[in-house]
Amino acid sequence: MPKQPDIRSTNPTANQVQPSDGIIVVQDLTKRFGNAIVLDRISLAIAPGKTTVIIGPSGCGKTVLLKHLIVLLRPTAGRVFFKGQRIDDLDERGLQQVRTHFGFLFQGGALFDSMTVAENILFPVLKHTNETDGHKLRVLVKEKLAMVGLDGFQDYYPANLSGGQRKRVALARAIALNPEVILYDEPTTGLDPVRADVINELILKFRTELGVTSVVVTHDMNSAYKVADRILVLHNGRIIADGTAEQIKTHPHPFVQQFINGRADQEDLAVLRLGLRPDLSQFYPSDFEPNGPGQH
Repeated sequence: MPKQPDIRSTNPTANQVQPSDGIIVVQDLTKRFGNAIVLDRISLAIAPGKTTVIIGPSGCGKTVLLKHLIVLLRPTAGRVFFKGQRIDDLDERGLQQVRTHFGFLFQGGALFDSMTVAENILFPVLKHTNETDGHKLRVLVKEKLAMVGLDGFQDYYPANLSGGQRKRVALARAIALNPEVILYDEPTTGLDPVRADVINELILKFRTELGVTSVVVTHDMNSAYKVADRILVLHNGRIIADGTAEQIKTHPHPFVQQFINGRADQEDLAVLRLGLRPDLSQFYPSDFEPNGPGQH
């Protein structure tokens, strides 16, 4: 049997990644929930002004890793740095200041249903700044909505918007404080291919026009290939592949090829095939009849 690629070879050690190596740096990041190890000694440097995409199967720790970058979760072990400053050990007051440099697009958008579009966009501005000038605030909202192609929607409520429009409003809110970094959690989930590509174009636009650093968690390979300067593949809590889109497409690790090409593994297929054998059925239709288990 040919030797499998070393899945640890793409994951540098903490000694190889220094706090000054990127705008965001994690060293030996480990996260446990009970006995489950979700992130296993990950070390990583995020380059400024670039788009880093994190892909991998459901439950592999992608969103958990993303939340550690802004310390919405604290590591079990390891360190997180932003612009050379360690941030995972800051108290909440210190973290509030750091987080003003970040925008976060949550998977569902996370808009406040009781607030208008304008009020949603102004929420982080009013929370983190002392700006009270009504004219300046209206101009800010107009500028951010224009960036996402929704100027004129200021007085709408989220319930009156399509899924794609809600994502774009959430993006306008994410850039309200002119962040240096935007974190995207599954930005195209739930959108048709055309609306998803609008979000991809906005990610590219923000990188070009605003110069932001972007970290994108996604299952959408079309999106990953389009927006990424760098793609990381996360599996079993570790980074097993790291490269450009072209390098990932030809990566030798079998799991990488299975994932990017959307192929079920043999174990999953074996379970499905078992389901086709009546003699191995666990239940019969008569088991659900009002009189109780049927006679077989």
